[in-house]
This record gives sequence, structure tokens and C-alpha cells, in this order.
Amino acid sequence: MAGLIALGAAGKAQAADKVEELTLDYAYYNPVSLVLKNKGWLEEELKKDGIKVKWVLSLGSNKALEFLNAKSLDFGSSAGAAALLARINGNPVKSVYVYSKPEWTALVAAKGSPIQKVSDLKGKRIAATRGTDPHIFLLRTLAENGLTEKDLKVVLLQHQDGKLALLKGDVDAWAGLDPLMAQAEVDDGAKLFYRNAEINTWGVLNTREDFASAHPELVAKVIGAYEKARAHAIANPDELKKIIAESAKLTEAVAARQLERTDLSTAAIGPRQQKTIEAAGIALQKEGVIAADVNVPSVAAALVDSSFVTKLGVK
Repeated sequence: MAGLIALGAAGKAQAADKVEELTLDYAYYNPVSLVLKNKGWLEEELKKDGIKVKWVLSLGSNKALEFLNAKSLDFGSSAGAAALLARINGNPVKSVYVYSKPEWTALVAAKGSPIQKVSDLKGKRIAATRGTDPHIFLLRTLAENGLTEKDLKVVLLQHQDGKLALLKGDVDAWAGLDPLMAQAEVDDGAKLFYRNAEINTWGVLNTREDFASAHPELVAKVIGAYEKARAHAIANPDELKKIIAESAKLTEAVAARQLERTDLSTAAIGPRQQKTIEAAGIALQKEGVIAADVNVPSVAAALVDSSFVTKLGVK
């Protein structure tokens, strides 16, 4: 009888663990997610397992990571440095795949603005979204130019609102994010007055630690579907432009500008990405954004999980 009870309990546990719906984000800063959503390949793959797919829009790394922490997402797109900050703050995320190597952020001024260099920001108002690569980019840029947040006023707004505030003149500058940044350039004559591609961190696909541990086969299937979408995006650049333009309600000229700054040739995550993410964390630690007692290299190592891409042979 005890054995039967134990078997019954195990059966219930397995039933409870079965995933009936997989929730992923799509993001305008993640072109591969837009292709995957558009094509429905993941839905086809998981239908045979009786699993439904739900898509949720992420408007920034901060939102994707918040959704993951709240378990309203199983997979979310973010910048690598943003994922590092989230993990330091107790969000148990794992970065399992690279969806792009972008130069998706720069410091932006409106058309006709007198701002031409970083030092011109002293005493000015600049919009940024906390917990995202643009905000991290801003902090690192200020530090490299002998400034801190105390030398100016950072106005915390979500990316879309930051762009609107810049164009309306409510702020003097904006830590931009593509494709909104490309739209401000192409449609509104905004200028990128400071660029540094090297301190833009990788675009990474994250999942929760517990989900990766409990459902490794689903992580592998998601990465496999992402790889199909990435290959299609590379092989069909004109279609990719159209998908971005239609999804984000942009012109194809704006989508083309975004893609000029987006490298989709690498998807594997490993030491190279870990080193870049770690460097961002150490820079932020020097500026007091990350506490001095945090072991940044250790957290970066715990964040980056290359096991899935290695098993799948992802390059």
C-alpha cells in the first residue's frame, strides 16, 4: 500500500511538472524573435508535445527580466549586462543563447541640438531606462569622460517615452535603443553624438534557473527554433527588414538602419560573451552601481550557461 501511495504521489508530481504552455517574449530589439513569432516554427515543433506557445512583448531588458522573475515568462530577451545586474539583484536567470551582437545603443541628441560631445551633458537632462544596456552604456560613458550621474539629471523613462521626451524637448539627450534610435535618426534627424560599439553588450536569451533544470529538452527545442529563425533572417535580409518594419510599425528604411548595426552571425554563448558581460559589471562596480563585495566574475560565470548551445553544436 505504501508503495502504491508513493507511486501515486510521483505520478501527480510528474503531471504537475508537465508544461502545457510555453511563454516567450518578442522584442523589437531582438530581430530573431520577430522572425520566429512570424513564422510559427516553435508552435509547429511543440504542437506534437501538446504544448501551446504564448508570446509577450518586452519593451526593454528591464521588462523581460522582471517578467522572468515573476514567472510570467519562460524565455526573455535582454542585454547581457542587464541580465548580470538582474542576477546580482537576486533574479535567478541563466543566459543560454545569443540572438545578436548589436550596437543598439548610443547617446542621442535632437536635430539642431548644441550637444556634440559627452562633456556637453554636464547640467543637462538625459532620458534612460534603468536596468538596460542604454543606461549601463550611459553610466560607463560618463565614467570614461570624468563625469557621474550627479553631474547631470537622469530622467528614468521607458525607451519609447525617452525618445518622445527627446523629440518634444523635455530632455536634452537620450540613451537610445534600436529600432527607436534608428527611427529618431531616419525620421526626425536626431544625431548619435557618442557611439562606442565595444561597450554594447550581447543580446542574450534568458530562462530561469529552475526552468532550465526541470525542462532541458524544452530549452533545447527553443534554441533549435531560434537557430532556424536566425538562419532564415541571415538568408533573407529583405524579408527580415519587412518583418521588423511590420512588427514594430516602422518604415523599412528605419529597419535597414537598425540592421546596419546588428550582427546575427554568432549565436553560441560562452567565454567571449562572459568576458564582455564581466567587463561591464566591473566597470559598474568601480562606479559604485554594483556593491564592492559582489564577486562579479563569479556571478557572470553563473549567469552564462553554454551547455545547451554546445550540445546542439550552435556556432
